[in-house]
Amino acid sequence: MKNIKDVKPKEIVTGVSGFYVHGDKHTFGYVELKQGSVVPKHNHIHEQITYIIKGQLDMIIDGQPYSLKEGMYHIIRSNMLHSAVAVTDCLVIDTFSPVREEYKNH
Repeated sequence: MKNIKDVKPKEIVTGVSGFYVHGDKHTFGYVELKQGSVVPKHNHIHEQITYIIKGQLDMIIDGQPYSLKEGMYHIIRSNMLHSAVAVTDCLVIDTFSPVREEYKNH
């Protein structure tokens, strides 16, 4: 067994750090977002599932607003535009398929 906090964090944008581990076909991320941090609108080939452990994360996904709170999740399809704002400090699980190669060896 390993502890996710033993993984070297990757800063995605200011105020957003992820601890990422990779299997053969997907990436698992434990992500900490500080209140007020912003993930700008972007897309990627990876299908993503975002699950909120703690806090409130407001997202725009494919042009639609979503206010995700503890226990909620959203599936973000491949190449779908999305962005996020941390309304509060947040803990989030993000999974990606296929593997986020650019998140390896950071």
